[in-house]
Amino acid sequence: MKITISKENYLKAIAEAEAQGEPVIAATLARWLHVSAPAVTMATRRLKRDKLIHVDEHGHIALTGEGRGIADRVLRRHHLIERMLVELFGMDWFKVHDEAERLEHAVSEDFERLLVKKLGEGKACAHGNESEIASPESMRERGWQRLDEVRVPCEATVVSVYERDRELLEYLDGVAVQPGARVEVKANGAELRVAGRLVRLDPAVARKIWVRPERRAVPA
Repeated sequence: MKITISKENYLKAIAEAEAQGEPVIAATLARWLHVSAPAVTMATRRLKRDKLIHVDEHGHIALTGEGRGIADRVLRRHHLIERMLVELFGMDWFKVHDEAERLEHAVSEDFERLLVKKLGEGKACAHGNESEIASPESMRERGWQRLDEVRVPCEATVVSVYERDRELLEYLDGVAVQPGARVEVKANGAELRVAGRLVRLDPAVARKIWVRPERRAVPA
């Protein structure tokens, strides 16, 4: 069985959408991958034939053990490339996702081992994400909250942001809201003070930012 770039992209998208808690159906994949419905139909037919996915009677798609193994490998390489681009080459953090999307399919096992040796294990990428996808439930178990879910004024640290939206990342870079930034949350995640500057966020943006709130409240 030949594992093509297209197959890797579909398997990775299934794993990512699943981790985000989305129902993984054909329409989900069309939206995540920016492809047509007929293209998804043909791709899922091939993946099912190769025993990389299951599709139930309601159209819900799930990875098989082999499919998940391939998705995890691509995700790990994507993560290492992002770290390499930031930590070794100093690329802007909001640019590396798109670059890693292009390079992840070309990484050999030998090069992956060299990257691990050079960069080490267990460190998050510039977007605050680890090599293994964390579900919203596991993030909440760590004490993290989505910014739009913060209900009381508090100090917080930005820990993770949604990385598949370049326009969003450039906007966040412009207002200094990125992983590691200390912020004062003023009102339900819609209003922040960052580095002495007041920033008002659209609720749709706040939904894509995870923070670790501190106990001490700040004046509203």
